[in-house]
Amino acid sequence: MEAAEQFAGTGRRKRAVARVKIQLGQGVITVNTKPVDDYFPRSSLQQIVRQPLEVTQTSSRFDVIVKTQGGGIAGQAGAVRHGIARALLDLDESFREALRKNGLLTRDPREKESKKYGRKRARKRFQFSKR
Repeated sequence: MEAAEQFAGTGRRKRAVARVKIQLGQGVITVNTKPVDDYFPRSSLQQIVRQPLEVTQTSSRFDVIVKTQGGGIAGQAGAVRHGIARALLDLDESFREALRKNGLLTRDPREKESKKYGRKRARKRFQFSKR
């Protein structure tokens, strides 16, 4: 059996990284070998993942295979969205304007601030006692 032509994209958000492959199919989205509805139980996260496909009106044309790691569930959903948008761009350059207009190609630059020495977290201080 000949493998269908695949288009790849890497998405990142917070500490999460998603490697996305898109190929012609029935619109099945698989994340870490699970259906997207099982991997992302909240409907808001499922909506985030499907956003690039809905913007380009290709939700039933392509199968999406994702391997994601790192970060939490919300960061992974954002990373998958970014990866799908980049893979769609690899597939067809004409999608760029619609994806850009909806802010799907921009990597969210917000990261966790690193912990400082002598403190519990980045900014939290120990309780001050005057006496």
